[in-house]
Amino acid sequence: MTDMPNLWQWSASDIADATRNGSLSVVEVTESAIDRMEAINPELNAVVESLADEARLEAAALDASKAPKGPLHGVPVTIKINVDQKGHATSNGVVAFKDIIAPEDAPVVRNLKAAGAVVIGRTNTAEFSFRADTDNPLYGRTHNPWGPHISAGGSSGGAGAAIMAGIGALANGNDIGGSLRFPASANGAVTIKPGLGRVPAFNPSQTAERGLLAQSMSAQGLIARTASDLQLSMPALIAQDARDPFYVPLPWRGASLVSPIRVAVARDDFGFGLDPAVCTALDKAASALSDAGYAIEEVEPPLARETGEIGYRALLSEVKELLGPGIREHGSTEINAAFDEYYRQFPPFDNSELIQMLAQRTYYARQWGLFLEDYPLVLTPFLLKPFFSPGRDTEGAEGVQDVLGQSHWSFIMNFIGLPAGNLPTHIADREGGPSPIGVQIAGRRWREDLIVEAMQAIEARIPPVCLTLWASW
Repeated sequence: MTDMPNLWQWSASDIADATRNGSLSVVEVTESAIDRMEAINPELNAVVESLADEARLEAAALDASKAPKGPLHGVPVTIKINVDQKGHATSNGVVAFKDIIAPEDAPVVRNLKAAGAVVIGRTNTAEFSFRADTDNPLYGRTHNPWGPHISAGGSSGGAGAAIMAGIGALANGNDIGGSLRFPASANGAVTIKPGLGRVPAFNPSQTAERGLLAQSMSAQGLIARTASDLQLSMPALIAQDARDPFYVPLPWRGASLVSPIRVAVARDDFGFGLDPAVCTALDKAASALSDAGYAIEEVEPPLARETGEIGYRALLSEVKELLGPGIREHGSTEINAAFDEYYRQFPPFDNSELIQMLAQRTYYARQWGLFLEDYPLVLTPFLLKPFFSPGRDTEGAEGVQDVLGQSHWSFIMNFIGLPAGNLPTHIADREGGPSPIGVQIAGRRWREDLIVEAMQAIEARIPPVCLTLWASW
């Protein structure tokens, strides 16, 4: 993207190349990112805490250093407000938490800074980071740069909106049921939800350990505009941190597989129906992968609906027990009503049932692992229809069904700890304006690299949709 006149449109890869070879100063890049943030953010509300002054100091220090700091030297990034960053509030979009100040950086923040990235701001999240739409009583709603007809997604909606609007070249987010992939799909961005143990995670501000499922289902990651930028940045994000005792110390790239790599294309709609626009997005992705030399087969993975539904019910069982009282006390009327509907549609297990389902989780993971021996990659829908409108999950039973009831393909990957990427392959016409349609590519355990390579193959044949978005402005 180096032929583009605006630095805010440059990829992370091009920025890093330019700052590392000295053709562009980190101060220049940082000022451009801050200017863009100050120009566009008032209408989006994606960044809720500007770190412009800190960023300028860091940029000057990087320019004064004798050598590039790392592979992300000078790349402007944003951090989600539910991740600890020293000296800043980890509010989680909750008024009662607005004064919880992080004593140290979380591992992902530390790793990004160690690689040379410059943090320019902190992005909005859903209240308690537990909605697929980004709105909260502390900072308000984040808007989608494609227009008011589409939610910005959640819970990392600020990150998704920021990246597509050109506020930074990389955005940190996290995902316990789809919170990286929902905003990527909503805004037309690209992401990879890492698998279990891949990226070190810990918030120094926490006062108690998270629940077992929260620890094993959630993942820290990045949202970008291209898969190539994920290929550049993810190796830095997975650097080891001793504060996560279950981190898996594996290199980014695994062993090469025999070509052609087999890709299972799954179209199970779980009885909801598959929208024609989503079918088109799947077809385009499959065609691009076939053209790139992958072996495409229409075949359904095992126990898909059961794995997703049991996984989400199990997570809600833990949430109701450990977080439920806090949400009830400190949460808004809207989120409490949403949780009441979550519990109706995904009934939490009682204690003995939950223990049984935690044991059964290994069975689901084993069946998927055996399937992935034959098909190292699985191409699936993400949502079964174009992305929903803002606030849809607060509109009763039908709203929650539209948002979460049709999200089994997302829940599966968190429950059994598999990596899963999301990228847009189609733009649908809908009432109110265009809507990017994202597809999901899941893969073998600890083979995020295979997923990102497949997404790179697709984007070599289907241009990034940020180009279409920017052309419309």
